[in-house]
Amino acid sequence: MRVLFRGRTKHDYLSDALTLLTGWTREGEQIRRTLVMDDTQHAALTERVKVVADALHLRPEISRRDGRTQIRVGHGDDEPLTEGEVLLAARIEDVYRAVTGE
Repeated sequence: MRVLFRGRTKHDYLSDALTLLTGWTREGEQIRRTLVMDDTQHAALTERVKVVADALHLRPEISRRDGRTQIRVGHGDDEPLTEGEVLLAARIEDVYRAVTGE
């Protein structure tokens, strides 16, 4: 169930939700996260995130560089961040904890 508080814009609601996602930073209309994990954990995370992203009809950018996994969610063409993209970031956090045992 979704609840929007009276008098608050959708943007404010999403900004509030983003504050609960530790480690995610906002860059314009995208959010990103860098995770330290090994190659096996990266592969497991990527596969699990793909399942969630497919269900939400979203395409996060996931890359591996210098022992770190970098994830970017959102559009690069100034389209506003959506509820689904914030939900995907929350699910990515769940997957990260499951894969790394944190």
